[in-house]
Amino acid sequence: MIKYYKTVDGLLECQAAACPGAWVHLVDPTKEETEMVSNMCGVDHDLLQAALDEEEPPRIEREKEQTLILVDIPVVEPEGTTFLYNTMPLGIILLEDMVITVCLEETTIIEDFMENRVRGFDTYKKTRFVLQLLFKSSTKFLQYLRQIEKVSTQVENALHKSLKNRELIQMLKLEKSLVFFATSLKANEIVLEKMMKTNLIKRYPEDEDLLEDVIIENKQAIEMCTIYRDILSGTMDAFASVISNNLNMVMKFLAAITIIIAVPTLLASFWGMNVAVPLEKSPFGFAAVVGLSLLCAGLTVFILWRKKML
Repeated sequence: MIKYYKTVDGLLECQAAACPGAWVHLVDPTKEETEMVSNMCGVDHDLLQAALDEEEPPRIEREKEQTLILVDIPVVEPEGTTFLYNTMPLGIILLEDMVITVCLEETTIIEDFMENRVRGFDTYKKTRFVLQLLFKSSTKFLQYLRQIEKVSTQVENALHKSLKNRELIQMLKLEKSLVFFATSLKANEIVLEKMMKTNLIKRYPEDEDLLEDVIIENKQAIEMCTIYRDILSGTMDAFASVISNNLNMVMKFLAAITIIIAVPTLLASFWGMNVAVPLEKSPFGFAAVVGLSLLCAGLTVFILWRKKML
C-alpha cells in the first residue's frame, strides 16, 4: 500500500502522487509498488527493500544524495490468548525534495502524523520530521515498558495463588518482550550517536534540542528496560520457588490425610479377620470398634497438628 502526503497551509493532506515536498509512505509494499516508487522518486530500490527484512539491523547510510535511516520501532502482536511486545524495522529515506517511509505494517507512530496529532509537523522540514519520528518511537517504547510493568504486577498477584504454569509462561513472554526492546533500543542508540557525530543528515540549530531529547528518551527507555528485566527475572525465579513450595505443602497435606485414614482402616482390618478377636460376640462390638477407630484417628490428627504437618 502506498500513500502520498504533503503539508498544505499547516495541515497534512493526501496527494494523488509524489511531488516535491511530499511524504511517501509504504506499508508492506509489493514488488510492483516498490518498483513504481523507485521509478517515480528516483530512489534506489535496495533502500526501499531494506526495511522489509525483519532481520535488518538499525543503521544509517548515505549513497548518491540518498540517506537511509533504519531504526526499530515497538509493536504489539497477539499471541494466543495473550500478546507479545516486539519490534519491527522502520525505514526513513531522505531524498533531495521528499521523504519516504517504509514499514511492514501499520503502526500508531505513523498514524499520529497522518492524523495531524504531532505539533509542528511539516513534510517540507525533512530533518525535523525524522527527529519527530524517532522521538515518537522512543516515547512509544517508554509507554509499552510501563504497560509491561503493569501487566507483570497483575501476573505477580495471580502467581501468589497459582500452582499452574500459565502465569509463569506469561511472565516469560514479558521477559522475552523486554529482550527484544533492549536489543532494539541499544541498536537505535548507535544510530542516534552517529547522527549526532556526523553530518549524514542536515542539522539545523532549531533541531539540536529535539535531537538531544530523542537521545535522552532513548537512554531512559534503555535504563527502564534494564531495570524491568532484572525485576522480572528475579520475580520469575522467586515464584518458581513459591510454586514448588506450594506443591510441597499440598503433598504434605495429602500425606497427612492418608495417614489419618490409614489408622481406622488398620483397626477395621484386624477386626475383620477370620480369627477370634475381642468383642467378637458383644452386641456393642461394632460401636466399640468405630469409637476406637475415631479415637485413634483423632489422636493421629492431634499428633500431626503438634508436629505442624496439618
